[in-house]
Amino acid sequence: MRVMAQLAMVMNLDKCIGCHTCSVTCKQTWTNREGVEYAWFNNVETKPGQGYPRRHEDQERWRGGWKLRRGKLVPAAGGRVRRLLSLFANPDLPHLDDYYQPWTYDYRTLTDAPLGDDTPVARPVSAITGEAAAVTWGPNWDDSLGGAPELAPADPVVQKLGREVRFDYEQSFMFYLPRICEHCLNPTCVASCPSGAMYKRSEDGIVLVDQDRCRGWRMCVSGCPYKKVYFNHKTGKAEKCTFCYPRLEVGQPTVCAETCVGRLRYIGVLLYDADRVGEAAATPDEQRLYQAQLGVFLDPHDPEVVRAAERAGITHDWITAAQRSPVHELICRYRVALPLHPEYRTMPMVWYVPPLSPIVDAVAGTGFDGEDLGNLFGAVDTLRIPLDYLAGLFTAGDPEPVRAALRKLAAMRSHMRAVNLGEPPDPAGPRRVGLDGESIEAMYRLLAVAKYDDRYVIPTAAVGQAHDLEGIATTCSLDTDGGPGMTERRTDLFVWRDGERPAGLFPTLDREAP
Repeated sequence: MRVMAQLAMVMNLDKCIGCHTCSVTCKQTWTNREGVEYAWFNNVETKPGQGYPRRHEDQERWRGGWKLRRGKLVPAAGGRVRRLLSLFANPDLPHLDDYYQPWTYDYRTLTDAPLGDDTPVARPVSAITGEAAAVTWGPNWDDSLGGAPELAPADPVVQKLGREVRFDYEQSFMFYLPRICEHCLNPTCVASCPSGAMYKRSEDGIVLVDQDRCRGWRMCVSGCPYKKVYFNHKTGKAEKCTFCYPRLEVGQPTVCAETCVGRLRYIGVLLYDADRVGEAAATPDEQRLYQAQLGVFLDPHDPEVVRAAERAGITHDWITAAQRSPVHELICRYRVALPLHPEYRTMPMVWYVPPLSPIVDAVAGTGFDGEDLGNLFGAVDTLRIPLDYLAGLFTAGDPEPVRAALRKLAAMRSHMRAVNLGEPPDPAGPRRVGLDGESIEAMYRLLAVAKYDDRYVIPTAAVGQAHDLEGIATTCSLDTDGGPGMTERRTDLFVWRDGERPAGLFPTLDREAP
């Protein structure tokens, strides 16, 4: 057993309101500059929908992730020979139109137009060339089912269902899916990089790009099945979500989590057995990959695991954080969080609590008691959000883990309704989902009313380095030409003015000496 620690995230999709605050704050922090105008390290997609980049889940087209060949894992894009032959003409690389042609507006027309009878109009212009642009797609073009009858049927998960999904107004369904880099245990992007520039940090599992070693081959872009690695066309380097590691190193959550309106994100430490990752990722049956990844995670309360972690050099603070981790509770104890597309075999580390449709109203609308637990369990299979669609997203098509998670959420709602109304809760309800009343209430506190320190249990770096690291966290660690915040473009509504910074967004140490 070789114990390692990984910082992971869980998102509760029932609480996402699709406000895109996380996307905008991430954009302003990391990619509000030339070269990555099209890049959104964090984006919020409407499901069902084609996503960003368009149809990124279609691995028959993009060939991302891993596949089994004679029982061994190989990149779906091919082995070394194929990648060498396609080094200068990669057929699996998304084009800019697959993301979208970034645009802004000619705002100067509004302020500089001469006096006349006609009202001036700020027309769209390309954010890359400055020429007039025709806006035909965007990073959330099909937001909130916009154009669903025409666009949503092209969702690769919908197409895999093998049946018609209704998108009529009164029969449609939707939920929001925020996405960042998965910081996988078995990342294809790292294995695909010819220069060795992509690497996974051993201390916390965050996947980063060494900007000095990157040569812009872009094999990481095509290798990532989630398409969360981007090419900076100004610097010629790859860039991706950094999990805001400068903030995490001083105990602060990521920008997307800090600014999340719905408070749906949880960050914590998971301990895992690194020696079992390859075996788990090579599980022959795709529908067993979820259980295989669960088997990789270790119990931080197990004395043997604690001793092994200490021998591996994991500090006491990290072991304590793993024992208090909300991510471990949701993934391993309650098992209501599920991985995104485990069939890619990358062992993703950003998990999701699946959305529970308005189940009480759905049952009550049929004339039955919407609060009866038996009715709620029976309705899980007939919710407006199809169970097999959720299974296609989170469990490689296996509906049982999704059904179990939704039943636990339904049991929690029924139990807490009785508690809040002063009625005696039925102890049989929690037992039917493998929990007891105390566990159900603890899960409720974590999912519904958890405070800041309960949602983000982040161990800090060594105390002796904390001051210096905080200085890094409040400045830009990539402040080179083309790095985050380094822009010489004209100002528009989506870019802060030169020399300005919203007060209070980040803590700072650069105060003038008295």
